[in-house]
Amino acid sequence: MARPRPLHWLSDQAGTGLKELPSNAAWLVSRALQPAESAGSAAESAAASTRDTARRITASVADATPLGDSVETRMKRAREAAERAQEAEEEAISAARESQEMADHAAQVAEANRAEVAELERELERRVEQRVTEARRAADERVERERAAAEAEAEDELDARRHQADEETRAAQHDAEAAQDEATALVAEANERLLEARRLADEAMKAARAAAEEARRQAQRLADDAEEEARAADENAAEAEQVGRDAETSAKHLHREAANGDLKDRTKAELLELAAAIDLEGHTNMTKAELIAAIKQASRATR
Repeated sequence: MARPRPLHWLSDQAGTGLKELPSNAAWLVSRALQPAESAGSAAESAAASTRDTARRITASVADATPLGDSVETRMKRAREAAERAQEAEEEAISAARESQEMADHAAQVAEANRAEVAELERELERRVEQRVTEARRAADERVERERAAAEAEAEDELDARRHQADEETRAAQHDAEAAQDEATALVAEANERLLEARRLADEAMKAARAAAEEARRQAQRLADDAEEEARAADENAAEAEQVGRDAETSAKHLHREAANGDLKDRTKAELLELAAAIDLEGHTNMTKAELIAAIKQASRATR
């Protein structure tokens, strides 16, 4: 019998999943106990229903995205449990069919024995009548004796055959009952495996949803971090722009100071402050004359 293709990953439709597998132990038992003409079609219908359900489960999860090793492990256990449940169900159906066949055989044996006993009764009656007739021809006084002897012999033979028929019927019924008990036990086991498969599928579905939720939270954190970095970059750009404007203002001021030629009128402290504003290298170690020369040179370089 062809098996369903292996399950892969849960999708948004996995909520249906193995929950659709029927809890059909009672149904199988009732079918197993029905007459022979409906047992075969019931078993085939149960097997077809199981295969259709397995195919729907495979179709519902085949396109899902992997969400982690724990989910894959859970899905593997659910898949193996579903296969074991299907095998148990098929074994139970086969046992139910065999039980029905044995019950049919027992009925056939009983019917054949009844027919044989009836035929033997008719044959023995014919023999008695034949012997009575023959006895009448020989002598009327032997009729009753021959009839009694013939009836006693017939009764002994009939009792022996009845006993044999009863033994055969009881043996056939015992075999049929044993087969039915075994089929019932297998049906119960198949139902337990179906429940276990459904439980494992539910666990795998919950794990997949939890992994998806965690991925969503991580993506949100990354988006928030990116937004914060963008705001920081904007602030840095604004500060850089302000520094540029301050530098430009300082350069213009330097041009005006150098052009006016009034640097000599400034104190050294004021010259140091001006040199610091234009980032003049080494200005802290310069004399006042060196500061004036360096500031003028920097002014000419920036024109």
